Amino acid sequence: MLDLRPVIYVIGLLVAVLGATMLIPVVVDLVDNNPDWQVFLQSAVVTMLIGGSMALSTANGVGKGLTIQQTFLLTTGVWVALPIFGALPFALGELDARPVDAFFEAMSGLTTTGSTVLSGLEDLPKGLLFWRGLLQWFGGIGIIVVAMVFLPELRVGGMQIFRSEGFDTFGKILPRATEISSRISVIYFTLTALCAVTYFALGMNFFDAVTHAMTTIATGGYANYDASFGAFGAGPEYAAVVFMLLAALPFVRYVQILQGTARPLLFDPQVRGFFMTLVVVVAMLALWRWLADGQASEEALRKTLFNLTSILTGTGYASQDYMMWGGFPVVMFFFVGLIGGCAGSTACSIKIFRYQLLLSSIKAQIQSIHSPHGIFTPRYGGRRVDEEVLSSVMGFFVFFVVTLGVTAVALGLTGLDFTTSLSGAAAALANIGPGLGDQIGPAGNFAGLSDTAKWILIAAMLIGRLELLAVFVLFTVTFWRG
Repeated sequence: MLDLRPVIYVIGLLVAVLGATMLIPVVVDLVDNNPDWQVFLQSAVVTMLIGGSMALSTANGVGKGLTIQQTFLLTTGVWVALPIFGALPFALGELDARPVDAFFEAMSGLTTTGSTVLSGLEDLPKGLLFWRGLLQWFGGIGIIVVAMVFLPELRVGGMQIFRSEGFDTFGKILPRATEISSRISVIYFTLTALCAVTYFALGMNFFDAVTHAMTTIATGGYANYDASFGAFGAGPEYAAVVFMLLAALPFVRYVQILQGTARPLLFDPQVRGFFMTLVVVVAMLALWRWLADGQASEEALRKTLFNLTSILTGTGYASQDYMMWGGFPVVMFFFVGLIGGCAGSTACSIKIFRYQLLLSSIKAQIQSIHSPHGIFTPRYGGRRVDEEVLSSVMGFFVFFVVTLGVTAVALGLTGLDFTTSLSGAAAALANIGPGLGDQIGPAGNFAGLSDTAKWILIAAMLIGRLELLAVFVLFTVTFWRG
């Protein structure tokens, strides 16, 4: 029989930690003389009590590691439980959000999606704005640990190819996760601090610098203003581009740099492919804007670079309503959002390495057709790729396309138009943030959608953030029989 005690124990601990962090917005609101601090204090107490009770009541069932079944349950369970408690300040505070809206905002935050149902952001209590930033910041570091520790072991979407990076964790998932988390935390905090200092030096006030640094490094995209990054000048935009790119690189490479070698980062095929993709799409769109609209100024190039980087990394900031740029840019933004950053980073979507493996497999197939008697093996980074990895990647692509289609159809059945349905499905499943169109595009938000549409998007955010298969496997009979 499946022992749920280790799963409940870890979830309880993380819930308690989340409750403790609610004390930070308490301080923020107290300094700002906002009475909303009482709501955060109440939410913190409730969350810590429930989380602590869950952990204490199941502590006797904790062993040295987790089984594969327990790991699947833990991976999904954490991302379901934390948004429930993270939604309390939205529902109980000055915002007085309805349960579906509060849960949508919390899920979007922790999955670093960045879609929002809130408007008038600049008028909200600072504690609430800071809480949104914290949710994304925690979600960012959480997904790095999941991508480096759990998904390779679970053989999700070809992630097992990264087990060779020195993080072989089978049977030792909890101890190894703790070890890796401690290293990653130092790097993650350092990047956040550097980003905050840079923003502050470039003109942001201290509060904006800190909150936007958290959502930049998490590639989450929550902003303190309805205009998103359009509220700031050129300096912060260029700085944001740099830090979004840093956050979209594999964090294991930063660990290796600290150990004294930068060679793995410089020769990582993911990193090369990521930057090559960015250069190509920025050049294409900049050239199009120049030829079609005569937009050849520094500002036009900056807006192009910023917004494409934001969508490619899944951050979701916007410095301008790119829906006004024309049909070709809108189509490009849609497909760029389905590319994503590197595995083992805070970035989301399909990820560069899967496209590289797909192209390598296609190349080998074409060579086999041209030379039937030859033996051609797909390779990645100079190494032979196992059939299991290729099969996992192909399965991921199929699941992604099917899930995208089903989600878009489901949204369409709620009464949404084609553009809103398809782009909304992509924005949630790929954890991008804004969709396309007047309603959920860069100049809008998701507040006007029906409750049914919001629940569909909430489910898509969760499924997409955990690489689809880690969630879908829970709905198979084989999993529960195993």
